[in-house]
Amino acid sequence: MNKDQAKKNDVLKIKRALISVADKSGLIDLVKNLLQWDIEIISTGGTYNELLKNGIYVKLIEEFSGFPEILGGRVKTLNPRIFASILANLKDSDHIKELEKLEIQSIDLVVVNLYPFDKQITKQPLQLEEAIELIDIGGQALLRAAAKNFENKVVVCNPSRYAILIDELRRHSGCVTYKTRLEFAKEVFQYTFRYEACIAKYFSSIGETNKKMPETFSLLFRKVSELRYGENPHQQAALYGDFYNYFEKLHGKELSFNNIVDIEAAYELISDFTEPTAAIIKHTNPCGVGSDERLIEAYKKAYSTDPKAAFGGVIAFNRELDLETAKAVNELFTEVIIAPNFPTEVLDFLRKKKDRRLIRSLKPLDEEISIKKIAGGILVQEVDHENINQNEWKVVTKRQPTEEEILAMLYGWRVVKHLKSNAIVFSRPDRTIGVGAGQMSRVDSTKFAILKAKKAKLDLKNSAMASDGFFPFPDSIKEAAKVGVSAVIQPGGSIRDAEVIQTADEKNMTMVFTGIRHFKH
Repeated sequence: MNKDQAKKNDVLKIKRALISVADKSGLIDLVKNLLQWDIEIISTGGTYNELLKNGIYVKLIEEFSGFPEILGGRVKTLNPRIFASILANLKDSDHIKELEKLEIQSIDLVVVNLYPFDKQITKQPLQLEEAIELIDIGGQALLRAAAKNFENKVVVCNPSRYAILIDELRRHSGCVTYKTRLEFAKEVFQYTFRYEACIAKYFSSIGETNKKMPETFSLLFRKVSELRYGENPHQQAALYGDFYNYFEKLHGKELSFNNIVDIEAAYELISDFTEPTAAIIKHTNPCGVGSDERLIEAYKKAYSTDPKAAFGGVIAFNRELDLETAKAVNELFTEVIIAPNFPTEVLDFLRKKKDRRLIRSLKPLDEEISIKKIAGGILVQEVDHENINQNEWKVVTKRQPTEEEILAMLYGWRVVKHLKSNAIVFSRPDRTIGVGAGQMSRVDSTKFAILKAKKAKLDLKNSAMASDGFFPFPDSIKEAAKVGVSAVIQPGGSIRDAEVIQTADEKNMTMVFTGIRHFKH
């Protein structure tokens, strides 16, 4: 039998367990099952008291270590007798002799989870003194020691794994297999890494610092679910993290990789509007946005921007979805509908299409950074939350904008930052009427947006044009002027700004510079 085969057949008999848990869910059932196999249980103060309260008598940690808990519980497991019992290699004869000489009994099973530092800091802001007391020391050390020695020990940090442990003991007569010990150890190292990363993140946010970005950046997310595939069927994919803290699926097929990406893009856009607004998203780009006091009118405006592209898209609302609007939306094939609330009658109506996903938005997006994967690492940047008002821009043409042009430019400016560069949006004060995104030149995006508006039979006369970046040439201004566009909002900063402004003046257009660019790659 080779070494690998021997490991596969290796089972470990559990005679003694150390249990110290902050999360006591499933604790009583676990201990009762362990006692059925005559496993000796050792526990620390809080866990010991919980077991005692439920009529379960076990050995207190100080009875095993010969040393009492001190410093208000800060030191209770940090003891050489305890760590020797966990770290000993039971296949090493020298280790066995040392344990016998010092009369140290082996601990075979370690069940530990830590003070909920990550949960506490997300619930409410913590003072430094409070945060310090939530940092687990002994528990971290116990977990890492047992995980390091997984070939000789079993370590469990997740209460949801208790059932697996109990089943292993039942199927293998009080023993645990090598495969399960390895899987448990993997989870422990992920758990402790995430715990330390959370603490490091908290400490990086306190005190004075001259650096906006941390010197090190760690990512560790728990897998939420396997996805059927990624962007394409031949790509494996999974969802990690806290996505469902922000969104709740009420109905429909499981979310795909592309659905999830589009949902976030749609919600980011709709969150930039305070008035009742509807947005239709396709491949993360808005193909139509509309606002109105009546939600159904907002939807109709969004839909009319590009009816053809709306087919199969994601529709997002920033108001509770009413039945009248739901009936209008129901006439269109859509992958996903997002809203902050779906009244019962609306939900019952929309559920008649079994596959369409209905998503409730639970809370505002509060992410402060965005991340892109690159070869060998990641790029990290602040999320683009920048918005402007008319007091922050500069009118650079001879003609000042009218009130309606101001509103139209502001509307387009809120939308254009959510499109892939190069991005152009034609808008009125309450809606988009032409969208061009992702073209290799800005004039192509302009022509494409004009083409879309014409196909939708929308009049561009006296509309506003928003551009996410400066115009390198006056060609886009000339194209917009041909169809009657009267106002332009753009960052400015081109070496040909003077030529672009001159063209706008010649066409009697008004133009403002924001000084802010909204590239989105």
